[in-house]
Amino acid sequence: MTATSAADTGRATVRAAQRLTRLLPSRQDYAGLRSSWRSDLLAGITVGIVALPLALAFGVSSGVGAEAGLITAIVAGMVAALMGGSSVQVSGPTGAMVVVLAPVVAVHGPGSVAPLSLMAGVLVCVMGFSGLGRAVAFIPWPVVEGFTLGIAAIIFLQQVPLATGTSGVPGHNTVVAAVEAASAAQAPTVLLTLVLVVMVAVVMVLLQKLFRALPASLVAVLLATASAELLQLDVPRIGALPHSLPAPAMPAVDVATLGSLAMPAVAIAVLAAIESLLSARVAAGMAGPDGRPTGPYSPDRELTGQGLASIAAGLFGGMPATGAIARTAVNVRSGARTRLAAAVHAVVLLAITYLASGMVSRIPLAALGGILMVTATRMVSRRTVAAILRSTRADAAVFVLTAIITVAFDLIVAIQIGLAAAALFALRKFASLSGVQREPIPGPSADGDEHIAVLRLDGAMFFGAAERILQEISQVKDVQVAIIRLSQLRMLDATGAHALVEVIAALELRGITVLLKGVRPDHLDLVTNVGVIRSLRHHKHLFQHLPDAVEHARSHVLRNAAASA
Repeated sequence: MTATSAADTGRATVRAAQRLTRLLPSRQDYAGLRSSWRSDLLAGITVGIVALPLALAFGVSSGVGAEAGLITAIVAGMVAALMGGSSVQVSGPTGAMVVVLAPVVAVHGPGSVAPLSLMAGVLVCVMGFSGLGRAVAFIPWPVVEGFTLGIAAIIFLQQVPLATGTSGVPGHNTVVAAVEAASAAQAPTVLLTLVLVVMVAVVMVLLQKLFRALPASLVAVLLATASAELLQLDVPRIGALPHSLPAPAMPAVDVATLGSLAMPAVAIAVLAAIESLLSARVAAGMAGPDGRPTGPYSPDRELTGQGLASIAAGLFGGMPATGAIARTAVNVRSGARTRLAAAVHAVVLLAITYLASGMVSRIPLAALGGILMVTATRMVSRRTVAAILRSTRADAAVFVLTAIITVAFDLIVAIQIGLAAAALFALRKFASLSGVQREPIPGPSADGDEHIAVLRLDGAMFFGAAERILQEISQVKDVQVAIIRLSQLRMLDATGAHALVEVIAALELRGITVLLKGVRPDHLDLVTNVGVIRSLRHHKHLFQHLPDAVEHARSHVLRNAAASA
């Protein structure tokens, strides 16, 4: 090994070590804890109370069971609090993850969720190690909001079986399953469950308006459970829950099952990364009760932390976890400043598991369905929807398309098509800003100038605009020399460079001499490699200054005039 290669290896090792260090916990994570521990403690208790019914509801709705939702909130919540990239992010089971998990559970059974959580967690960790955390910034706003609207609709529809006291049909489209569940409802069970759903919704809405400090979802569940117990209502309940956490263990799975879970694992990993980063980004811009922002976050460390959280949850028999914007918002508004708050939230849920699992098992499933229905309606801001629909037709179309595909197909397909549609509209807009302008010849006019055309290419000449620019230049008539100015061309790709070759060839075939002026230094290698310069009649037909090109063009016109005389 040479001294140079050894030095390069050493520098690479140092960079890798520095990168790994940035992904690990540090004392800086708890800066200011001495002054904020009281507010962190109170915020953690508040979030833990709020998270309890949501964790149970998401576990039931996914088909894995309330136990898995509670385990995920505890284990993943603690690991993400310590290892994640945000000081205030609260992690656990979420509605978006339920939407992806439910069809997988319907096909492969609840036993597939633990290995799925491990596989997805590893993939999310790899994303964090690879530095992909900042990729979420490239997702357009209409795609994110359309995605959110579609998730909200799916979460609402998934609660129809719980709200009607029936069993959902596994593996069916959400809309179809909701219709079938409603049609299978029978009195008097459906009347009782609907009353509980309405009770929960009314309590949550009223408390949110009148007593914002109270945990509305928890109060609603307590009232619904107390009513069901006192009146001895015959409605489905959560059922028995464990009195402690299970011991961690590797899930038993065969190779064939792993192969069938590969694509769902990729979908869950992508979803977990997107939702966690979006939640962390929103939380970073939020202000606490004191008016101070929560501070920045590390996207790559956030991905690594969320991946480790899903791995830990899978080892305990839980579900894949993501950052939860609703619980994170409660955390921030309750005064959280450090990771202690999210860690306390997990401890509160653990205490409930050990001390109150019997009482929790009596909660009616309809109450959990009511909570998620209200949560789904609150996920969508009418003001945001109106703003997008009033923005541009392209953005409105992307928003609506993403929402519809999310409900009709699945989340990952919706994101892919939404991004593709957004990119298509953006390229179309970008291409419309590109074009050809014919300019007057600068300076005093001379005989024969009417046979010289100065054509300026503006904007970008790429695959989206090359064909139109080619047609515009090819329409030049009654010209002997065409000077094509490239100095204002901001972007040029291989398709655009190839179009220039075709333009030059077409004009030269018509007897029009082509001169190129002002090839940008960053475009020079491309136009050389694609053959633009080689397609010119002479290598001296490439100029850096317009007066030189005009002088050369006039000499051509004079030479043609002398030849025809």
